[in-house]
Amino acid sequence: MTATAIAARNSIHVGQPESIGLANVVRSEWTKLRTVRSTYWTAIAAVLATVGVAVLGASEYVHNFEPKNLEGFDAANFVLQGLYVAQIALGALGVLTITGEYATGMIRTTLTAVPQRRVVVALKGLVYVLAMLVIGEIISFATFGIGQAILHLKHAGVSLSDPGVLRVVIGGGLYLTSVGLLGFALGTLVRRTAGALASFFGVLFLPSALIDLLPNSWRADAIKFAPANAGTQILNTQRVHDMLGPWQGLGMLTLYGVAILLGALFLLGRRDA
Repeated sequence: MTATAIAARNSIHVGQPESIGLANVVRSEWTKLRTVRSTYWTAIAAVLATVGVAVLGASEYVHNFEPKNLEGFDAANFVLQGLYVAQIALGALGVLTITGEYATGMIRTTLTAVPQRRVVVALKGLVYVLAMLVIGEIISFATFGIGQAILHLKHAGVSLSDPGVLRVVIGGGLYLTSVGLLGFALGTLVRRTAGALASFFGVLFLPSALIDLLPNSWRADAIKFAPANAGTQILNTQRVHDMLGPWQGLGMLTLYGVAILLGALFLLGRRDA
């Protein structure tokens, strides 16, 4: 009887392994993200592109400066134009963060170790979003500082204490984070790199182009809700007429990413890995 009881107890122990724990899952996903070369190269490309555009644009503005050019000049938005290039790199990284695991088959190992599919993918997305938030804010503040230093040569620059400027600079990092979330969400939904990248560019840019084909009476109401048009309002120091407010627009862009991710997580539990 004693031997039987011991055998039964051991069989229960083997059949019910200890939980890995959410903290360990987060550490695992962070290790995956930071040890992949594409993460570093994409971040470097985003920094160089954003800063490069700011330096070239500000230098050209200073070189051809005329006092009349200051009228209506949004110095904060002007030096952050490179974010439109960085969004492509970081959005693509969001796609690759999840589709790369499907391409290599690593996703099966991940889901075997952590059978709670939706939880592990949600945590993967959380790790990616937090990393993009840090990278995005670094890019935005660094670019703003460098660009304004050049513009100040002609007293055309602004400081963070000027109305709306701090919100624009912080919003630059938040905008990149929202675009990255959209890329990750579409990668989770489509699961194949080529298709997910095509979907990412389509969702981000195509609605604006299609809305331009609508009659003017419809276009004015629809264009404000297009992902790119809505999200970029956070980068203007002054609210643009007939567009969503800065935080409303950023919220709309983020909502697109969250809605797609929720749909992808729902399907994740109903499809094979």
